[in-house]
Amino acid sequence: MPSQVSMGAMMTCTFGAAPSSLVVLPKNKVLCEGPPAANIMDHVPMVNIMPFGMCTSAANPMVIAATAAAMGVPTPMPCIPMTAAPWVPGAATVMIAQMPALDNVSKCLCNWGGAIAFSMPGTVKTMIP
Repeated sequence: MPSQVSMGAMMTCTFGAAPSSLVVLPKNKVLCEGPPAANIMDHVPMVNIMPFGMCTSAANPMVIAATAAAMGVPTPMPCIPMTAAPWVPGAATVMIAQMPALDNVSKCLCNWGGAIAFSMPGTVKTMIP
């Protein structure tokens, strides 16, 4: 059974060089094992999803420019997440602030092609059916 995701959950991106942690603002007014619980709408870049170190995606305009400047040698650039869509699929059986709760099997897609997933949900006891 999936776990509820909360503030401090660790995430990885398929094109990122380092992990990042999820930031959940207390606007939903729901706590889970202490920190605020997340829902699928907690996907805003630089608010909820912080950078993953260096980005290696060939679709990222900064990486394209740096690679061109290096005469075709793939050159990573600093990550700036671009997540326009919410986390999918979420947990339709549990609602937080009238939106599906965020579980640790949900994914969020970056506009540059990366898939963001959870490596640690931030909770250890709270499961979502």
